[in-house]
Amino acid sequence: MDFVDSHCHLDDRKFDGDRDATIARARAVGVKYMLSIGTGDGPPGLEAAVRMADRFPFVYATVGVHPNDVSKIAENTFENLAELLRHPKVKAVGEIGLDYHWDTPKEIQTPAFIKQMQIAAEAKMPIVIHTRDAWRDTLDLLREHWAPTGLGCLMHCFSGDAEQARECLDLGFHLAFGGVTTYPKAAEVREAARMAPSDRIMLETDSPYLTPVPHRGQRNEPAYVVHTAKAVAEIRGVPLEQLARETTANFERFFGFPVQESQPPGVTH
Repeated sequence: MDFVDSHCHLDDRKFDGDRDATIARARAVGVKYMLSIGTGDGPPGLEAAVRMADRFPFVYATVGVHPNDVSKIAENTFENLAELLRHPKVKAVGEIGLDYHWDTPKEIQTPAFIKQMQIAAEAKMPIVIHTRDAWRDTLDLLREHWAPTGLGCLMHCFSGDAEQARECLDLGFHLAFGGVTTYPKAAEVREAARMAPSDRIMLETDSPYLTPVPHRGQRNEPAYVVHTAKAVAEIRGVPLEQLARETTANFERFFGFPVQESQPPGVTH
């Protein structure tokens, strides 16, 4: 049975002591691919995920400037980002978007978000979206600047309700469900996971953050995507094997992999 972690931060310092063992544990439970998110510590270094992808044949990367890092953007940041998109293992621009939870000014977040959508569109690559306390502005910008491109958009760590899920689905976007789906108070997220079409959902960990039950309170890691998979399968009333097959195929189609039959852990491509 194959799973995919469509969003993890393998470069995070929390993995410095056991990164290889962490990745080995994920492979042992059937994680076929890991998408390492390339925001790192922000500009000027945008290569954090690419370094991970270069080390492991089953790890792929994104490149992008997180909304909380846009104050670090320099004159050559976007030129460097566009150049990194040429790397054969870079699959998307992300995570990008808007985050009003912290104190990064909206006035600098918005143009950086739009610019990165433009770069992704020019490269004909999908985007991975981060939005926090900024739902309406994020969706309005995506509707104006991204939906017309017809390119893929993955709503990372979807934590909205069914109505917000329908907004995204109506725009042609995909939803990624993570550890929040397993939390007792996340009824609205579970309803979104229940109603979303089977060909528009993916799984993720956002590790080392947002650890699912039963490991909540500990550091998250890609192997724990299995716990989210079990929760989503139960919510949707389907066998775990079916949910794993569907979400793996969705990932492969979305990010441009050949959609293949499931293979046992340890097989690389």
